Amino acid sequence: MSTEATPTAPALSDAQVEAWTALVALLATLPTALDNQLKRDAGMNLYEYHVLAALAAAPGRVLPMTDLALSSQGSASRLSHAVTRLERAGWVERVSCTEAGRRTNAVLTPAGAEHLRTVADGHLREVRRLVVDTLTPEQLAQLGDAARAIVGATDPDVAASLGPTPCAGPTDPLC
Repeated sequence: MSTEATPTAPALSDAQVEAWTALVALLATLPTALDNQLKRDAGMNLYEYHVLAALAAAPGRVLPMTDLALSSQGSASRLSHAVTRLERAGWVERVSCTEAGRRTNAVLTPAGAEHLRTVADGHLREVRRLVVDTLTPEQLAQLGDAARAIVGATDPDVAASLGPTPCAGPTDPLC
């Protein structure tokens, strides 16, 4: 064990404290607001929505559970609990993946795809109301850049999967 003292981190400036406090407030309130909307309108939480969305975006609407845990930003345990709830609702099935050894795939069912289509519009409205429409296009682009930089520091693998935000055309607020 080293007897050398750990260097003290430099204090934050007043502006840095204000920015940090605002970020902490954002991290505490935005997920809760999105979660509440999905629970109220769709009978699922935000994490479960992201699981369904990841499956919907996957080729054949199938992903190995290990890959799904990575893409949905959850632990294997959290994913397993969420998939169990989604299975009970009839939105996801687990199937053995014999060609890959002892892996298990999660499959989005037709009912799950339909449920996701049904609830996506309400979720998009809430995302627009709480985030997109409250910012100018420049602020939104800066927020995306800042979020990617922070994710790069916290999890470079996740950051690499994000890539730059695509521009959908001249009417896209992200352009």
